Amino acid sequence: MNTPMSYRPRDRAGLPQALGALALLGGLFAALPSIAQEPLAVPAHAVIGVQARHLQPEDWVRRLSAPDRLLLDTRGVAAQNEQMWQRDRHVHDLQRLPAELTRADVRAWLDPLSSAPTRTLYDDKGRDITREQLAGFVANAALDAIPTRAPARYGLVVHRADLRTFPTREHVFSSKDDTDIDRFQESALFPGTPVVIAHTSADGAWYFVVSPLYTAWIEKRHVGEGAREMVFGYGAGPSALVVTGATARTVYNPEEPGLSALQLDMGVRVPVLADWPADKPVNGQHPYTSHVIQLPVRRDDGTLALLPALLPRTADVAPDYLPYTPANLLRQSFKFLGERYGWGHRYDSRDCSGFVSEVYRSMGIVLPRNTSAQAVSPALERIGFGAGDSHEKRLEVLRSLQVGDLIYIPGHVMMVIGHDNGTTYTIHDTTGITYRGADGRVVRTTLNSVAVTPLEPLLFNSEQSTVDRITAIQRIRPQGAP
Repeated sequence: MNTPMSYRPRDRAGLPQALGALALLGGLFAALPSIAQEPLAVPAHAVIGVQARHLQPEDWVRRLSAPDRLLLDTRGVAAQNEQMWQRDRHVHDLQRLPAELTRADVRAWLDPLSSAPTRTLYDDKGRDITREQLAGFVANAALDAIPTRAPARYGLVVHRADLRTFPTREHVFSSKDDTDIDRFQESALFPGTPVVIAHTSADGAWYFVVSPLYTAWIEKRHVGEGAREMVFGYGAGPSALVVTGATARTVYNPEEPGLSALQLDMGVRVPVLADWPADKPVNGQHPYTSHVIQLPVRRDDGTLALLPALLPRTADVAPDYLPYTPANLLRQSFKFLGERYGWGHRYDSRDCSGFVSEVYRSMGIVLPRNTSAQAVSPALERIGFGAGDSHEKRLEVLRSLQVGDLIYIPGHVMMVIGHDNGTTYTIHDTTGITYRGADGRVVRTTLNSVAVTPLEPLLFNSEQSTVDRITAIQRIRPQGAP
């Protein structure tokens, strides 16, 4: 997620140590490509250096000497995730949270979101958000009503749902002219995501929830509440499907609206009802052309039910998480190519950090939700950069990067897909790029999509190159892994 906050790097390693850490990975780097000698051409579409072949994942797969090399096996992925749960404060192992929550627990999660903004904000009609409106949003959070102690409650998300800064559906923007970035939009949760319900809004319409990757407000109607065992037992069986397309949808049915044409995003894992009778209809439809899966539903009284649903056999799914290989990183990321940029998962799509998270999630790998958290995660192989690191030394590191490495600048993340004639190419979900044209003038190209771009020619602003604003590079390996 492109965050408006300034980046404050933590755990920053110096460049010599960073290069040493990369060298210890032994054998993982291809030969360093030579530095590009000529400026990249600007095609008619105005995205510098991008030709039609660059938009084909197989073009990048063919460049790899071992595209199907397993970067981590199943045990290695589990070790990586365990490090993430243990070492990164931005992710939450819900089953390890206490069965009783204190006011201090809830305030520690809620307080970072609960202060009313001091800057001027606008609604989608360009009108000022008044102080009275802001005070109402804060009042609905009902901070004073948080009990001293209360039992933790549990639920499953029943369909794709927004996570909000405050318990309100009001969209607010920093500019009258730009309504793409809703400043109250934090993220989204997907069907089957477990949550701990920590608090309820004053109007009773919202839950403040702790999810594995985020804490924020969600509309109550999107969560079915159930017993702890039911919530954490969902999907624990061996028979399951993982969504490996950008999205998949359940079959439309008129009998159970909560399960009809339900969107499932990349990496969502759903249990399969393997013992469902082969000739028994599901919601009035014969199942032989579909997978019979199990999904959560919220009943009218707010309780959780687990019901069968149909997922077409044509859906892009796999019986397990995909192997973590360079080829799969490329093919999975390109499935989002051209999708509209959606800040905080708006527009039923995703933003930059959501994009890379979901690519990795399709291989079973957990990443923190936002760029500010991903860039400093102590559970990843990190190269940190500071103001004293020269442009040349930064380029030296870039030339050694591999497919799937994540490059962070303030508020943004890009995934490396390879090198072409000495230039590093990335795929990223971005609002646009800036570069200097042949005449020396600064060119801004609005993209608002998942796009392929070169890195070295891009500008961070009219004075600084993007390369010189790189704060970190993250590689997904357990600490000390070969």
